[in-house]
Amino acid sequence: MQGTPFPEWRLHMEIVSNPLFGVVLSILTFWFAKWIGGKLKWSVLNPLLLAIIFCIVILKVFQIPLESYQVGGDMISMFLGPATAVLAYSIYRQFALLKKYLIPVVCGCLAGSITSMLSAWILCDLFGLDESLKASMLPKSVTTPIAIGISEQLGGIPSVTVAIVIVTGILGSVLCPVLLKIFRIQNSIAAGIAIGTCSHAVGTTKAVELGEVEGAMSGIAIGVSGILTVLLSLLL
Repeated sequence: MQGTPFPEWRLHMEIVSNPLFGVVLSILTFWFAKWIGGKLKWSVLNPLLLAIIFCIVILKVFQIPLESYQVGGDMISMFLGPATAVLAYSIYRQFALLKKYLIPVVCGCLAGSITSMLSAWILCDLFGLDESLKASMLPKSVTTPIAIGISEQLGGIPSVTVAIVIVTGILGSVLCPVLLKIFRIQNSIAAGIAIGTCSHAVGTTKAVELGEVEGAMSGIAIGVSGILTVLLSLLL
């Protein structure tokens, strides 16, 4: 009948409108990105970055509305809160290490958090960005759930914050081995704290590859720097 949509089109709409579509697409693209990264062994091919690119390409090519994907994306976002609470477990597991190096850890995380927020603030002023973008970029170096909370509290745009956090993490993961060599940082504890403070969980995956101590200290730095950044944001 004239005006009746093709069965293929109706099937297409039923698939993309299903809440599980966004979840399945996110999982499959990330799995495929990890497979590519494992095969090529290029640090620039970060699985998170590749998964984002794959999702964008699929949505564009098949003309899938962002709203349809976001239905499933919101389901994934629900786990950000519990993921934040899990950070306490990582700190608990490394409590003996944290207790032994408490002062260096706190001082390193505090210096990194202040530097991160001040650099974002100064650059936003230099480029004349408005207050909402400035608030969105301030928590760029902490893990996504904490960054979103800080951004909303300061009047920022959560979606912009998520993008900035991802970019920061990927850059930290790619550049940290090079920067450690340039600045001749050979102490495993200092390297781990630096990576975890500036590039959160994405950078920590690279820290784990560098060594067990680097990975442990980077995991500690994620939680400590997140707490410190929340406290610093209250001063704003």
